[in-house]
Amino acid sequence: MADSSSSSSSKRQKQHDDDDDDVEEQQPLIPGLPDHIAELCLSSINHSLLFSISHSCRRLIYSPSFPPFFSLYAILSHSSATIHFHTFDPISATWLPLPPHPPLHHLLLRRHPSFLSRSLSVQSVSSSNRLVLLAATTHNLSPALPQPLIFHPLTKTWSFGPTLSTPRRWCALGSLGPTVYVASGIGSHFSIHVARSLQKWNLQNPNAVWEKKTELKDGRFSREAIDAVGWKQKLCMVNVKGDAAKEGVVYDVAEDAWKEMPEGMLYGWRGPVAAMEEEVMYVVDEAKGVLRRYVEEQDAWEDILENKRLKGAEQIVAQRGKLCVVSPSSGISVVDVAAVPPRIVPILLPEEFEPVAVHILPRMPADQ
Repeated sequence: MADSSSSSSSKRQKQHDDDDDDVEEQQPLIPGLPDHIAELCLSSINHSLLFSISHSCRRLIYSPSFPPFFSLYAILSHSSATIHFHTFDPISATWLPLPPHPPLHHLLLRRHPSFLSRSLSVQSVSSSNRLVLLAATTHNLSPALPQPLIFHPLTKTWSFGPTLSTPRRWCALGSLGPTVYVASGIGSHFSIHVARSLQKWNLQNPNAVWEKKTELKDGRFSREAIDAVGWKQKLCMVNVKGDAAKEGVVYDVAEDAWKEMPEGMLYGWRGPVAAMEEEVMYVVDEAKGVLRRYVEEQDAWEDILENKRLKGAEQIVAQRGKLCVVSPSSGISVVDVAAVPPRIVPILLPEEFEPVAVHILPRMPADQ
């Protein structure tokens, strides 16, 4: 009898909650104002604050008519060594898987059974509010992607880009505005032609193909997967990762020419680098866990903060005043460099996953 009474009470409570939601949904967002005017007023309020006000405001945040906030998009490696794609909603602090991508000829691998101690690169870049995957490795150690695999968050759809003249296992990958650049790298085998090559592709032109540009002077940038950092209409890159001695070059887009990297820039390039809005460059010294900003006028890097979570950093991305840092030991950390002093916030990962790469892109629209 007690169980029956409890069940009836639960049903009445659920009905009461549902009735409250229905009443709230019928109420205006701001009493006395039409909803379309209220939306304009509310769009300037911090999304996290709106999320906590009411269910109506929460629904508004995810509606197609409301300006999309930016979310974290992550390439994650499962304990089974397979690659998965997720997005992290910073408002609700939840992870969601991306819609399934089109069938691929090969699995994208993070680790190979014959080389368990070594991680295989899966290279991606963001451009024109899209996520672009361009280089990865198969079971037989061949290039996994004959053409770019693209995810468009605002439409929740996947597509393919134009076929690469030589698919890569790894390369130097970067973007400037809507243009994706691929330099050097390794295909199914080493080729000096590929190792010296540079190609570009305009993501916003549906008919665009890969266009050849001025080659590198040698094949020294084909050793491993590296980032070509887009900065002030230039691409900056080094030939090896980490704190080791390295060579650096800068590609000038306007002149279609390769130049030597400034001495101070090269000296401080001691870990992953990213450029905020392609204007301000940041580096994480992976050995010391120090975040630095590049000062062009002085050709030097200035310290911003030091934190143990930044040690061992392998990738950073920069957008809208925030840096997202990926480290195998610490996972994903968000650094708010616009705050005074800068602050760092950890992002908890889904269980049995580790981060490979992250990107900052508009959030996906909610299911209707």
